Amino acid sequence: MALLRLHLPRPPLPAQPYSRSPLSSYTSSWLRRSRLPAVSTRLLCSSHPASPLDAAPPSIVAGLLDYLNESWTQFHATAEAKRQLLDAGFKLLSESDDWDLQPGGRYFFTRNMSCLVAFAIGEKYRVGNGFNIIAAHTDSPCLKLKPRSATFKSGHQMVNVQTYGSGLWHTWFDRDLTLAGRVILKAADGSFKHKLVKVTRPLIRVPTLAIHLNRTVNSDGFKPNLETHLVPLLATKHEEATMNSDDKSSSSTKVAHHSLLLQILSEEIGCESDEIIGMELNVCDTQPSCLGGGNNEFIYSGRLDNLASCYCALRSLMDSSKEAEQLSSEKAIRMVAMFDNEEFRQTWLMPCTQTIRTSMKSVIDQNYRREFVVRNDMGCGSTIGPILASGVGIRTVDCGIPQLSMHSIREMCGKEDVDTTYRHFKAFFEMFSDIDKKLNVDF
Repeated sequence: MALLRLHLPRPPLPAQPYSRSPLSSYTSSWLRRSRLPAVSTRLLCSSHPASPLDAAPPSIVAGLLDYLNESWTQFHATAEAKRQLLDAGFKLLSESDDWDLQPGGRYFFTRNMSCLVAFAIGEKYRVGNGFNIIAAHTDSPCLKLKPRSATFKSGHQMVNVQTYGSGLWHTWFDRDLTLAGRVILKAADGSFKHKLVKVTRPLIRVPTLAIHLNRTVNSDGFKPNLETHLVPLLATKHEEATMNSDDKSSSSTKVAHHSLLLQILSEEIGCESDEIIGMELNVCDTQPSCLGGGNNEFIYSGRLDNLASCYCALRSLMDSSKEAEQLSSEKAIRMVAMFDNEEFRQTWLMPCTQTIRTSMKSVIDQNYRREFVVRNDMGCGSTIGPILASGVGIRTVDCGIPQLSMHSIREMCGKEDVDTTYRHFKAFFEMFSDIDKKLNVDF
């Protein structure tokens, strides 16, 4: 079930109608033919004619696009998942309270408003039966505002940013960018609260150097210095006095960030700029997620890695437990875990019976085709799948939706693969407890 850069031959079509294998409904549509000249390479979406026995299940792609357009940051992704779970009848829990969990119940909790764990308890669950978990992550490679972002260059207001994760940073140049994330406010009574903020209009931009000032860029490649060149432009200098860091009468927030930026954020939130005492903001692309391609068969979006997997997992849990009878014979706990900080390889521990760790997987780019096997003397990318497996010794399957432009500001994947992944995940929740009883690998 691990979907990692495979070259599998496509079987010939039978001459006569055939009975479909029980697993054919869950065969990935992107495992395609070899690279021989007479045969096309693996594609994102299947060109295989559908079996007449295949019923067309409802697509979740429209819902995914809505989720992506709401979820500009890990905080917004968690907030939107929370809203959908509440609408589906799940009960919100607090980690600081005692829990009264009942068989057949559906619950979830959040941590730091950037992680979420949702679960449905089988009616026949007993302590020790285990969990069936699909794990994904809410964070994506991006630029983040530095704690002291205010800087000036040549009479312009600039904002200092830092890289997060392993992004293709050259793709962030010449894009209409903005800011979104979480802001910490101090109330009049001295209490603190956080507010989500999203500036939807283009706010900042990182321009590239003109060709006549960089004549070798097309021959030598675009090689920006991420510290000095990757500094977004906010505005002309504006008629404001530059804050002196030694000015004791000024708040640390006012010293650290441009007053124009604080004003824009306060207008979006509906508060006074003096109330803002902290922020965790991501740089975001303002271009919305959409369908594209000659037949609208592709999804163009930022953050497909890994919000596409988050949404597939979330929908599969909600749809596999929305009716009481769907949990009546379940002996395990069905769970979705949406973690933060995966791009920094943080360790998350959780005991369970079986985990599907889902991320996005890089697919063959038609312009860069070649057989590829990782060298023994080189490292390779990793996910939280191996971290979970090695940390707690659970059975783990690492899988993901194939995509192009991975870790770019604008990624793409096939919409059929999204629906295939959703069906895989839903079948995992509905069928794995019965399948697991037939798996006996101990001597």
